[in-house]
Amino acid sequence: MATALRRAGLRTRILVFGALSVSDVDGVFVHDLTPTISSPAAGRALQAAAAARGARLRCHLKIDTGMHRLGFRHDNVHRTVPKLLESPNLEIEALHTHFGTADEPEHPLFEEQRARFDGACATLAVIGARPMRRHAANSAALLRDSRVWYDFVRPGLLLYGLAPPPLATTVPLRPVMTLTSRVVAVKGVRVGETVGYGARFRAERPTTLAVVPAGYADGLDRRLEGRGQVLIRGQRAPIVGSISMDMLTVDISDVGEVNPGDDVVLLGQQGTGAWQTIDAREVASWIGTIPYEVLCRLGARVERSYAS
Repeated sequence: MATALRRAGLRTRILVFGALSVSDVDGVFVHDLTPTISSPAAGRALQAAAAARGARLRCHLKIDTGMHRLGFRHDNVHRTVPKLLESPNLEIEALHTHFGTADEPEHPLFEEQRARFDGACATLAVIGARPMRRHAANSAALLRDSRVWYDFVRPGLLLYGLAPPPLATTVPLRPVMTLTSRVVAVKGVRVGETVGYGARFRAERPTTLAVVPAGYADGLDRRLEGRGQVLIRGQRAPIVGSISMDMLTVDISDVGEVNPGDDVVLLGQQGTGAWQTIDAREVASWIGTIPYEVLCRLGARVERSYAS
């Protein structure tokens, strides 16, 4: 993703949060990226690469405070970090961690992680680390506790105009992403006839269907069958029958006149009423997942259109 942003012309600094493999190190220098160091081995690899190029590389250091994925253990930084701080070609300019339960208000791990991060930062200061900037707050943490705003915050879902469930916010938000298609065919099925792969939907009344060219190859979840809805002519219409690679079908029997070419909203708004908006939180609730997944899984072949 970072290299794609560079190729697209973005010139601001880009922080790479994930782990770097040996094959990724060259890209840090070629594309002028700021890497995260999550282990002594990663630090040594970056130091060697920077020294070979006669470069000084700005980096961020990740502290593992309880997620147990990437990062230096919070209770062991006094042993693992000093040699890294001595690296002549690395400039550690910031410390960060990541919260695992910021969106679970009753879970004690959030407060434990906050205290562990503060403790690790204090330990690093004692062993001679110069003052560094800190960041930790994802969208949920940003809304939950101002103590973890530190020097930077890292909103993700909030940038899409959505508050992470089950949290709410008084900040006025408007979903910024829409996903639309168009009706390509309208047809009727008789009582007892089935629709789609597996014949899992059987019409219990004369039913009018709209065929929409969108499917799982575009990132739509097959669990939307029988659970999800779309907006057509400002009204909600249920998804019926299995979602296939390139198509889905919706029951428009109660919508009124629908014609090929009519707009279909899968995410977004079509009208001014509350029921005329479908956002990623609602879609996630239909299929038992999180809105992040709904937003991130949209396929590459979906045409993007950006508006300011």
